[in-house]
Amino acid sequence: MTEIVFTPRELDVMSILWRQGSGTVAEVRETLGEDLAYTSVLSVLQTLEEKGHVRHEGEGRAYRYFATVEAEVAGKSALARLRDAVYQGSSELLFAQLVGDRGLSREELERMRRLLAERLKEER
Repeated sequence: MTEIVFTPRELDVMSILWRQGSGTVAEVRETLGEDLAYTSVLSVLQTLEEKGHVRHEGEGRAYRYFATVEAEVAGKSALARLRDAVYQGSSELLFAQLVGDRGLSREELERMRRLLAERLKEER
């Protein structure tokens, strides 16, 4: 798997594109909810485009930006880095941390149990 790395600001912008499907610089800037200059948001989008993570299409006098990498793919890459860096490469320790989160609802835990059961069936 190719490693996909985002700075915190890039991840903020990608998150908006993933949720909304696309966005102009002005739309992304507004959704960020921070007092960032238009040129700062534009710079992040241009950097993401240089990295191959977004593309743009002309829309009147503006550009509309689209993510070219899926959130799930970026998430797998980020999770692998987290597992390796924080949990010494142990998926079991990472999983224990996830299920040990007291903020998880019973429903979330049940869904996690079902996913694990399905995955175990695949291994048979």
